[in-house]
Amino acid sequence: VQLQASGGGLVQAGGSLRLSCAASGRTFNGYVMGWFRQAPGKGREFVAADSWSGGYTDYAHSVRGRFTFSIDTAKNTGYLQMNSLQPEDTAVYYCALNSYSDSDWADRISYDCWGQGTLVTVSS
Repeated sequence: VQLQASGGGLVQAGGSLRLSCAASGRTFNGYVMGWFRQAPGKGREFVAADSWSGGYTDYAHSVRGRFTFSIDTAKNTGYLQMNSLQPEDTAVYYCALNSYSDSDWADRISYDCWGQGTLVTVSS
């Protein structure tokens, strides 16, 4: 199983970016894809998660209403649309896969496959 994240870059405060995470190597029915981020000097924190079966998307409080996460199951690709970006959103963003949908989606321990990370920098 492989994850390929892309879409990071430099954006001004108030701007938008869309991150992509392409999964390959098997079928993902029942899987959960999550996004986490790690700012310099801080731990890795949960951002958003959704499952291949859809129906519910979980968001961290800090991004709710600004970020939207969706999975194109035909392409096995997740998209994290990030609007109204702020300097505090600056971090390396990682996508990850969780094979057990009944686990805690916000806990990074639940995820067993991680992408390489993509850097998002928001200037003030």
